[in-house]
Amino acid sequence: MKSILIIGASRGLGLELVRQYRADGWLTLGTTRSAEHDALLAHCGATALRVDVNDESTFANLSRALDGGSLDVAIYNAGILGPQNDGAIPCSADEFDAVMHTNVLGALRAIPIVAPALAKRGGVFAFISSTMGSIAQQSSARRVVYRASKAALNSVVKTASIELGPKGVTCVSLHPGWVKTDMGGSDADIDPSTSITGMKRVIAGLTPADNGKFFDYTGKEQPW
Repeated sequence: MKSILIIGASRGLGLELVRQYRADGWLTLGTTRSAEHDALLAHCGATALRVDVNDESTFANLSRALDGGSLDVAIYNAGILGPQNDGAIPCSADEFDAVMHTNVLGALRAIPIVAPALAKRGGVFAFISSTMGSIAQQSSARRVVYRASKAALNSVVKTASIELGPKGVTCVSLHPGWVKTDMGGSDADIDPSTSITGMKRVIAGLTPADNGKFFDYTGKEQPW
């Protein structure tokens, strides 16, 4: 049976990832931060792991769950939007830290724990990023801290690809599209089902030659 870990699985895109991979018969592990969200995963037939990416001590739960095991796919989906600070205007230190810790530091904490399990199966480590983190495509001054966090995440993914590629792990950034979730809002372009169906197709089609690349949910490669 194929297996997947979804970090940030309690709602939105993460919960839809759980639903779709479970529907495909995958053994599915998902991280949550509350008993209420544990129950949502259990209802889907997934296993909930209590991990808060902003609390380093909780990564011990992830280490125990993966100890000696293997994974075909891992997806780092944890992320927050942060303050609406348009232009090069600073936000509060607490707001900045919250975004960077969730969107970037959490990924850095997860990589060394998850990578050995993926290496056993030549697996894929996908990180949910955004074209808002693409410097080459930027044409707006909106959401500077969120953009900075996703650009930083993309750099982390590129670093991980250089380190883990020789060990058989394919690391990619994925843009899910503008999705109708709590973060994306009701005016977004697509629903979660469309986004996840597309990203699953992209992940399934990845080869080692795609290591260190950035794709959107349709499979189109994106510039950094």
